[in-house]
Amino acid sequence: MHILQVSPRVPFPLHDGGAIGIYNITAGLLRAGHRVTMLAINTPKHHQSADVLAHLGPNFRLVTVDVDTRLKPLWALANLLFSGKPYNVARFISGDVTSVLVSLLRSEAFDVIQFEGTFVAWYNEWLNAEGLTPKGVVKVLRAHNIEYVIWERLAKGESNPLKRWYLNHLAGRMQQFEQKYLGRFDGVAAITEEDITRLKELGCPEPIALIPAAVEMDSFQPDPTIQPRLRSVFMIGSLNWLPNLEGLDWLLREVWPAVHAELPELELHVAGTGTPPHLLAPRTDNVFIHGFVNSAAAFMRQYDLMLVPLLSGGGMRVKIIEGMALGKAILSTGLGAEGIAVRDGHDVVLRDGAPAWQATLRDYYHGRLPVGPLGAAAARTAADVYANGRVTQRFEALYAQLVPAGPLPQAG
Repeated sequence: MHILQVSPRVPFPLHDGGAIGIYNITAGLLRAGHRVTMLAINTPKHHQSADVLAHLGPNFRLVTVDVDTRLKPLWALANLLFSGKPYNVARFISGDVTSVLVSLLRSEAFDVIQFEGTFVAWYNEWLNAEGLTPKGVVKVLRAHNIEYVIWERLAKGESNPLKRWYLNHLAGRMQQFEQKYLGRFDGVAAITEEDITRLKELGCPEPIALIPAAVEMDSFQPDPTIQPRLRSVFMIGSLNWLPNLEGLDWLLREVWPAVHAELPELELHVAGTGTPPHLLAPRTDNVFIHGFVNSAAAFMRQYDLMLVPLLSGGGMRVKIIEGMALGKAILSTGLGAEGIAVRDGHDVVLRDGAPAWQATLRDYYHGRLPVGPLGAAAARTAADVYANGRVTQRFEALYAQLVPAGPLPQAG
């Protein structure tokens, strides 16, 4: 098959879950013998050269369109007052992208157009309205997140009344947008069972396939020659994603002070892109802020117990399944592990609330947490469920269900 991926960013380098989630789909499809063309919005935040993915080989082509998606206060205000579209989505709408998309569809034959998430869903409806979808081409939404849920959860945890109002307003607008646009595809690839339920509530018709995020197992293998630091816990995630920052702030404010007072030798190591300046100040509580690290796998191998203190967010946490593949024992909130096929006490430890986290860290410190068995079970789960080859097969099954039989139309 020839698949056209429409992406809200160039998915490289592989430093955050957003890039990894899209890249692994591409790499998996190519490895399975398909051709992939990617039309990617090249944003200032993630701007890349046009040849950055050349290593993916001759069956892959990257087409980029520069779009200025930076936040502009006056535009945001105008959007708030006069537009029905959420500002977060409106920033990704560009006439240049529609022009390139039409050119691709007129010059090449595709079996599938896959839209990578809510931020590019508008382009599908635009093709429908203009009657520009080629005959026989099916259009699939990869629902990486149900975006309104993220904003709804952030609003719930916000104590400032004005900020809470604004976050709730964003959530409401995003829900209206997703209700209007996400149900207009031939099929949907949902990332969790919970998201399938939400998509149905938004009015999305069948088929909605459960296709989780994937991990490249070869890149996340345990290294028996590396011994993690004793009595060390770690967190890794992009800190310019609000749910990650919210979770870290909670950990440092509500959990860590009492833990450090009781267990002064326990170390907390934190890594992630976009670390705010206030977190980089020197500390005296055995918290080490590493900022950006070149290799997530190398960082994770150095430390022992993985922490996922998420209080909001949506979709799936790619870093959890990477940690699982590495054989790490993981302490997560229930929401942090949402949508991941794990069982408390078997391949993960699920705890909510500061007292429960403090008790679990106390058990870890005193050797009462079965770190080895938990990590081994997590690695087995990752290999059985989340290996990229297995996830790619699910995409292929969805495409086969949707693509009409017969030869491809030839580009004229």
